[in-house]
Amino acid sequence: MERLNRTTAQAARYPDKVIQFGEGNFLRAFVDWIIWKMDKSAGFNGGVVVVQPIERGMVDALNEQDGLYHLNLQGIDKGQAVDSIDLVDVINRGINPYRDFGSYLSLAEDPGIRFVISNTTEAGITFDPSCKLDDRPASSYPGKLTQLLYHRFKYFKGDRSKGFIIFPCELIFLNGKELKKCILQYIDLWGLEPEFRTWFEEACGVYCTLVDRIVPGYPKDNIDSILERIGYDDRLVDKAEIFHLWVIEAPDSVAEEFPAGKAGLNVLFVPSEAPYHARKVTLLNGPHTVLSPVGYLSGLDTVKECVEDPLIGKFVHKVMFEELLETLDLPRHELEKFAGDVLERFVNPYVKHFVTSIMLNSFSKYKTRDLPGLKTYLQRKGSLPEGLVLGLAGIITYYRGGRRGDAEIVPADDPAILDLLKSLWATGDISKVAEGVLGAGWIWGEDLNLIPGLTSMLTGFLMTVRDKGMREAVASVVK
Repeated sequence: MERLNRTTAQAARYPDKVIQFGEGNFLRAFVDWIIWKMDKSAGFNGGVVVVQPIERGMVDALNEQDGLYHLNLQGIDKGQAVDSIDLVDVINRGINPYRDFGSYLSLAEDPGIRFVISNTTEAGITFDPSCKLDDRPASSYPGKLTQLLYHRFKYFKGDRSKGFIIFPCELIFLNGKELKKCILQYIDLWGLEPEFRTWFEEACGVYCTLVDRIVPGYPKDNIDSILERIGYDDRLVDKAEIFHLWVIEAPDSVAEEFPAGKAGLNVLFVPSEAPYHARKVTLLNGPHTVLSPVGYLSGLDTVKECVEDPLIGKFVHKVMFEELLETLDLPRHELEKFAGDVLERFVNPYVKHFVTSIMLNSFSKYKTRDLPGLKTYLQRKGSLPEGLVLGLAGIITYYRGGRRGDAEIVPADDPAILDLLKSLWATGDISKVAEGVLGAGWIWGEDLNLIPGLTSMLTGFLMTVRDKGMREAVASVVK
């Protein structure tokens, strides 16, 4: 079987128009697929240059296949089963700025590039004051982007027509405003000229967005049959559900330049993405974040298994309908309809979404997806939401490491967080583990021990999970 690349496969070639920070499964199954659809049916005529946002990544694997990969979409669409496989050919190349900073900066010199799109996880849009303008590159994503913007400003001598349209896809509320704030902080920190600040604010647009598609990623369970279908050795096969939604808070002029509507895609340009964001992050991402460690430590491997398990399924339903749904302000019937649709997506028979793939950077995810609901629930109900607190106990226990059966538990997160959990668990004192995690202000932005009753409840759940196992802990809350 031939290795997939532009020599062995027929593929289109589009001029560079998009810089994409991130090369992971989600961006390739969502943004790059949308661009591919626009190229095929809306005349977008744009290719993508992928920038690896961290030092260790997979642009080498991407370049080995000349940016090509197949996307397998599976699900139910208008009552009909769909199981499609398409060759996505919009990625032209990948750049590792840690190894080739010159090629990275040269992207700023291309007049044809118009869009910058990113998904660097919730932890990616942060301001790191240790970044310097002459770093090669700056360590943070906003720092790298500021370097690129400044080089473009200088190269084109402040030409207002050469600004970028920037779509961050990180799952934080008002992601565009947060990214813009970080860039302005770097402009101030680095003492860059006022003319550049004006150019950035007036020639560039940084827009808030919301993305929604479940992407299990590489289909390791049935990869052999997929390779047989496509006839190539493709090591970057990606899998996703049929459903997709991209909400972009931007004017009609941006929609004209990014013609997703003409391609029949579920991409909405709206005055405010806030209500879409609150609903989606709370009722889809919020449950994902807590069901994953709870399910995994209960012996389950996929989201579908968790929802269909007699006990863990009750936990998922409790978190969604009895806890998180109670924290939202949209009409209840609309919320219940959306939550029901989410549950249907969770049990999509065609998609095997492994819970371990969801648990990357679990602490930052819990902070943005579940902690706001925990606080609102306490404020409205006068008690803590047990399911959400147990979910945090699950994350903390998972981060202890060790083994589940024959499998080694290997959490992936900020090294500082991993070191903190290692040192806290080494004390052998559960109460110190709970107090230490909740008191890590550098993670949460506050001392969560000050939330009434949280330290005690979390300690109790950690003890139950340790002494009796996760399923006993779940049984105590779903009753």
